[in-house]
Amino acid sequence: MFTLPSTIADVAYQNKAVIYDLLFKVSAETMTTIAADPRHLGARIAITSVLHTWGSAMTHHPHVHMIVPGGGIALDGSGWVAKRPNFLLAVMVLSRLFRRLMIERLTAAHADGLLSFYGTHAHLADAGAFAAYLAPAKKTRWFVYAKRPFAGPKSVLAYLSRYTHRVAISNRRLISADDRSVTFKVKDYRLEGAGRYRTMTLPTHEFIRRFLLHVLPKGFHRIRHYGLLASGVKAANLARMRELLDVAPPSEGLPAEPSATEGGDLLPTRCRCCGGRMHVIERFEAGSLPRHHESPSRIGIRIDTS
Repeated sequence: MFTLPSTIADVAYQNKAVIYDLLFKVSAETMTTIAADPRHLGARIAITSVLHTWGSAMTHHPHVHMIVPGGGIALDGSGWVAKRPNFLLAVMVLSRLFRRLMIERLTAAHADGLLSFYGTHAHLADAGAFAAYLAPAKKTRWFVYAKRPFAGPKSVLAYLSRYTHRVAISNRRLISADDRSVTFKVKDYRLEGAGRYRTMTLPTHEFIRRFLLHVLPKGFHRIRHYGLLASGVKAANLARMRELLDVAPPSEGLPAEPSATEGGDLLPTRCRCCGGRMHVIERFEAGSLPRHHESPSRIGIRIDTS
């Protein structure tokens, strides 16, 4: 996970499209650069990045989560390079390069006139004032965090599914709401155990304000792929990785053509909106009401994104 310091996050709030894009690109460049260094891994890696802009209390907290395999293809393409026993890349090394690259790109964006400043930050439009504003960030450690890998592909899909369409808060965290206030569950990441979970109540207008902080610019993609998973080379790289790891390609599990109903009509096998596999649970005549009333959670229906 790559997190922007609070001072940079304040600027990002007024320049979401530019700085969120930089956060994606710089964090990916940091990972691929260090991974390619023979002193660290010496390989080309695959990255799936997911943007979060919120903390548990829905404050503005932009950071990027990454899913990275435990290794990569050797720089000469000859074999698979596995990670070291306890870690993939050193977080302190990542932190220093991430800080340097981000400050360089922010300075360049300012020089190109890509950043806007309002209110208490209006004076940062001056190049000297902006440089002075960034100076303290050069001396602090920027937060980069790594954790153990997922249990398997299903865990990866479950993780991604929570963030493809959700913004800031899920319904299960909401406890109560009325015209005056909203109460919801929050988690204090600085604490361990049951004490890290508590409730927070905000005036309704403040809850709405915090929620709207995290609406992304129109057309902005929250999930992106880099390295071996970049769109132009993904298919060839996946085939090569399977070859090196001696893994058979996954079975599609879907008919090549739409399936036919008893009456001969064709049914789509994938949802037109999300691309997920469609499961037929009942057929009924036009004008008739369906008889099926089971809850999806009880019958185990899920979206298959494989």
